[in-house]
Amino acid sequence: MLETRFREYIRRFNAEDDTAFDDYLAPDMHMKNGTLEFDGVDGMKHHYRDLIWPHFTERLSVPRFVSDDGRAAIQMHTLFTARRDAPDTLFGAVRAGETFEFDGVIMYEIDDTDRFSDILVAYNSFVHTDLDGNRRDLGIPH
Repeated sequence: MLETRFREYIRRFNAEDDTAFDDYLAPDMHMKNGTLEFDGVDGMKHHYRDLIWPHFTERLSVPRFVSDDGRAAIQMHTLFTARRDAPDTLFGAVRAGETFEFDGVIMYEIDDTDRFSDILVAYNSFVHTDLDGNRRDLGIPH
């Protein structure tokens, strides 16, 4: 996958455009993110459209990208910001403005249609910052 194509996926993801999943994911893709695993485009849409984006703005940045014909690997930084107070999210109870920062590496297997068939997420850190500025590394959130 060319880096320009990948960065367009990130741009659309940051815009919360879930149609990007139709264009970039193989129909039977598999995602492993800590202990969270799911399959298919509908699984990805459900995770983000129903569980993440209603509660958080999520902004991805990719400082490093490498690829060959069958895979891509990136360094990923993600900032989740709570949109509103919520008693029950994937990250537990949150207050508007709290943040969660993911830093890690993601490996993508790419099929012959130039779509992601497997996504494997590896963590370096996942840090919660509360409204008082207190930071705490949570480890793997799922």
